[in-house]
Amino acid sequence: MKKGKTMRIGITFNPYGGYARYGAEKFKKLAEQGYRAVDYNLTDTDGALYALDEAAFARRMQEERAQAERAGMVVSQVHGPWRYPPRDATPEDRRERMERMKRSIRGARFLGSRYWVIHPIMPFGTHDTEVGREAETWAMNLEFMTELLAYAKEQGVTVCLENMPMLRFSMGRPRAILEFVREMNDPSFKICLDTGHVAVFPDLSLDEVLRELGQEIRVLHVHDNMGDRDAHLWPTEGCIDWEGFAKGLKEIGFDGVFSLEVAPSARLEDQAFEAQSRRLFEIADNIATEK
Repeated sequence: MKKGKTMRIGITFNPYGGYARYGAEKFKKLAEQGYRAVDYNLTDTDGALYALDEAAFARRMQEERAQAERAGMVVSQVHGPWRYPPRDATPEDRRERMERMKRSIRGARFLGSRYWVIHPIMPFGTHDTEVGREAETWAMNLEFMTELLAYAKEQGVTVCLENMPMLRFSMGRPRAILEFVREMNDPSFKICLDTGHVAVFPDLSLDEVLRELGQEIRVLHVHDNMGDRDAHLWPTEGCIDWEGFAKGLKEIGFDGVFSLEVAPSARLEDQAFEAQSRRLFEIADNIATEK
């Protein structure tokens, strides 16, 4: 970044969330508030989008892309399926997940997004280290992600594996994600760094994590917490050193989107919702702008 310049600011976007109140003008409204990108949320496989037939799903995604482009915005990343508690224990569970994930990868292609974010599968739950199943978790993720990556490459999409906030899950830590990405050893398999997920580990420094993961990071999930749980607070409301984070991004040469994984409550009335959305942009822009 040149001095005084800023990264593009993006925000998580639920197609049926608070910004849906603006209808076909939603991306225009976001652009007016300063945003230039969205992280399109396709996590909920029980939602209406996944109930559409393939043709209707494609049309809906292409319409969303056209609306964004008319507003001068892009879908910079798509968040793939996630459910909690995880249900990945059986071959049938994993096959169902695979098919839903492949649809969301097609969604990323229709939306014009290069990057698609996903969590590791958790066949032994979020506490596999307590039952000695770490090696099996790793092996099953390798098998699962290898198939997923092959499909994503056919669609022109890069898979970004996200670090997790579970202290007793063997693939939660950023270093485990880095090691897994290195084992996959493919330019279309990279990392989504989640700031809040790092912060729940008391022995981790976000600055050090940034430098360790370096250029393997392709996308961000930006939010805060108090170091005790994954609370998705607004940046500056928790314990994260945001000045250090911004310096770290510069040092590793990150040139992607500063993508917030927080948004105003959909329950707010229009005026309050818009005021919060604008304020979120201001906070993110202040952090991301090189001083």
